Amino acid sequence: MKKQILKVGFDLDGVLLYNPARIIRPIISLIKKSFIKKKGLNFYFPHTHWEKQLWRLFHKSSIFIAPGLEDIKKLIRTKKIKAYIITARYSYLKNDLEKWLNKIDIGHYFAGVFYNEKDEQPHLFKERTIKKLNLDIFVEDNWDIVNYLKNKKLKSKIYWIYNIFDRNYSYSDKFPNLKSTVKKIKEIIK
Repeated sequence: MKKQILKVGFDLDGVLLYNPARIIRPIISLIKKSFIKKKGLNFYFPHTHWEKQLWRLFHKSSIFIAPGLEDIKKLIRTKKIKAYIITARYSYLKNDLEKWLNKIDIGHYFAGVFYNEKDEQPHLFKERTIKKLNLDIFVEDNWDIVNYLKNKKLKSKIYWIYNIFDRNYSYSDKFPNLKSTVKKIKEIIK
């Protein structure tokens, strides 16, 4: 009987790309919950030219490829996993996304790249894409999205790469970085 290949999805910013600015995400989330008081999960979408420029600048904080990507490529080459990139980057960030994808050299490795070209709410886009791909595992760094997805009771396991400010949240599949997440994936496929 042929062994089934594990299907794994990876977020881009904060997972495959190291992004030191992600450390402020819990602070921003707390401010939104405390002062804006919107019901449910809702991510901001920039509308004006200047808002989009600021957002572009923020995404420039993804400054280098996270340690662990080469391990993922090896797992793909040896047909241990089938990997996808699922990023909620909005449509106007496509050019920067394509630059990173070329730098990562995904063409020879990842089975597909899915980005938020219709500018959906990020958590809804990711939920829909995870279901469509029927993933076994999805790796995400945003606690709000992880929390949303775990409450949807998906068939997929959601692995969370936490940061220093939200490391105390109780969650069974949390990891400090991509390298340790890949180590866990290797343990599963042995």
